[in-house]
Amino acid sequence: MTQTVDANTLHRTAKYFMDNGRAESHDDAMALLNSFGLNIFVGSEIVNSIHHQSALFTLVNIARRTFLGGVQVVGLPNARSVSPLAPNASLEEVVTELGGRGVAEANPDWPSAVLGGVDVPVSQKPCWQITWSGWKGGVIPFRDGLRLSENDAITLAPLLAAASCAAEAFAYHAADNNMAGRRSSGLSLWNPGRDWLLPDTTEPDVTSLPSHLWIIGLGNLGQAFAWCLASLPYEDRSLVRLVLNDFDCIAPSNESTSLLSRHVDMDRKKARVVAEWLEKRGFSTFLEERRFGEWIVRAPDEPSVALCGVDNALARAALEKPGFGLVVEAGLGGGPEAFRSISVHTFPASRSAEEIWSRQVGQGEANVEERPAYQALKRQGFDSCGLAQLASRTVGVPFVGAIAACLVLAELLRRLHGGQAYELLSNSVSALEDTEVVPISSKTYAFGHLSVAHH
Repeated sequence: MTQTVDANTLHRTAKYFMDNGRAESHDDAMALLNSFGLNIFVGSEIVNSIHHQSALFTLVNIARRTFLGGVQVVGLPNARSVSPLAPNASLEEVVTELGGRGVAEANPDWPSAVLGGVDVPVSQKPCWQITWSGWKGGVIPFRDGLRLSENDAITLAPLLAAASCAAEAFAYHAADNNMAGRRSSGLSLWNPGRDWLLPDTTEPDVTSLPSHLWIIGLGNLGQAFAWCLASLPYEDRSLVRLVLNDFDCIAPSNESTSLLSRHVDMDRKKARVVAEWLEKRGFSTFLEERRFGEWIVRAPDEPSVALCGVDNALARAALEKPGFGLVVEAGLGGGPEAFRSISVHTFPASRSAEEIWSRQVGQGEANVEERPAYQALKRQGFDSCGLAQLASRTVGVPFVGAIAACLVLAELLRRLHGGQAYELLSNSVSALEDTEVVPISSKTYAFGHLSVAHH
């Protein structure tokens, strides 16, 4: 049956298969996603470990948006959530709300992820151990029998590990990387580009967290920023001031990429949906529902650190206009060849935001309208304007945004703890270890911080 699709309802991951020519139609692309699924095995650690629960919730939240065949959790116990990502609920309630389901047995046709220590039935399908330690997180083929300590870690590390697992599982299903399922994949947030499986004695304990942030854009990246922020162990979240800057409403297509977007929130303002979610977790939020641009001026008592996650070149060119003391900006690739790419810029830097992005204003992605899937839509009666609008939308997957968000928050944490600052960090989810960085000297972080909670 042919599904009605337009630029607002298009599943952004289905677009990958439309753009690369693998899918003959939008229906074919959706059928492909409906064949993707994931089993998640959980060990006894899931009962009391904040890290293991946060990794589980992150993986379910990401995977259910892309693996439309289903996300199943095997061995889910009757226990309460201790993760700040989902307070005051049972594990089963959280998993169900996020779009997964608890089951007694795994689906033998799907690949699997393992959280904690658990025996997993032998399968011909890939199986990954999700693991982390310190500032590092990633996945290792389960058959290798290796795990990091998973005890003393920053709270971003298990989120990074979960997102890395989703990335590898997607590559396996998409059959676009024959190493998926046969290799380790991960990253050090303290020393990006360093071998993440090796011990690193330079990693500090996290004692301080950023207290005042202005978040620009609340789509894929902005909602991932909020998810990562909510994982941080603040002693008193009511003291955190967050300005949420977005003018747009949630559309059906956002559910395919953005971690806080649900069908029940369609047509609601993004800023209000994200604010509601954060306030339920104890944060103080302030809304700026104008489009971001050079007309935005920061008041003296407003956050002087901005996190930016918009894909509009005009807005990015204006990032230094409002008078922020520090801007950390993330950008994602959009086409079928580049959608796994991540770049993180910080300002002030050797080049201004205006220098970097003003020349990109008005530039678009490569034209994909001649691909079979778009020609099929044309035969169905799509007019040229609607077809061009559909083709202009970017490919998007939630695991890339989640990994980028971990890198953005880690930039603040590194600077807060005397680590190396970077004016540019660039990598691809296809090869996380191959991260390129441009170091920059930075002064002491003077934009407000709070202490971590001590359990």
